[in-house]
Amino acid sequence: HSCAPVSSLAPASALCPPRSTLRRATVLTTTMALVNVVNMVVLDNPTAFGNPFQFEITFECLQQLEDDLEWKVVYVGSAEDSACDQVLDEILVGPVPVGVNKFVLQSDPPDPKVIPSKDVLGVTVVLVTCSYREKEFIRVGYYVNNEYSEEFDPETGPPHPLEMSKVVRTILADKPRVTRFPINWTSNSEEGETKDMQTK
Repeated sequence: HSCAPVSSLAPASALCPPRSTLRRATVLTTTMALVNVVNMVVLDNPTAFGNPFQFEITFECLQQLEDDLEWKVVYVGSAEDSACDQVLDEILVGPVPVGVNKFVLQSDPPDPKVIPSKDVLGVTVVLVTCSYREKEFIRVGYYVNNEYSEEFDPETGPPHPLEMSKVVRTILADKPRVTRFPINWTSNSEEGETKDMQTK
């Protein structure tokens, strides 16, 4: 679903760069972000651990894209072992209209059997990423707090195994960590600039 397109950008010819800067300007136009995430809203929060993740994403596309955008939701199962990360969903969005677009990205909850028992409760991270031509250009991270909803003896801890239906998941929706990666939008060639990152 898309909203009405925003006003078009001024043509490059209107900028009239000095001849000495033409070469540099050409490089910049290939790495300037053609897709900007304007807003991301966490829906159904707090909720039960077993409910889907839902993110309402608003993004702006500045010019026609030749390929689809790949959105991904990743749950960090353990801060100590990346092998416990779970890709909850991967979807392709396209063709993407020029202008402002909005959609809801929904993914399954993580499988608690893959998460180390000591890491099921407490604070972890969920990541929403977007890539173009397999190059990630934005990553939005949220802290997630999983708590047992019933009282338990602090000395013995919650029951083992956990009754997952009694675990409540709360996303710290007002404090996302946004990281942007410059990529080449016009070709598949590798560029050193893709190794840089900017944090908002």
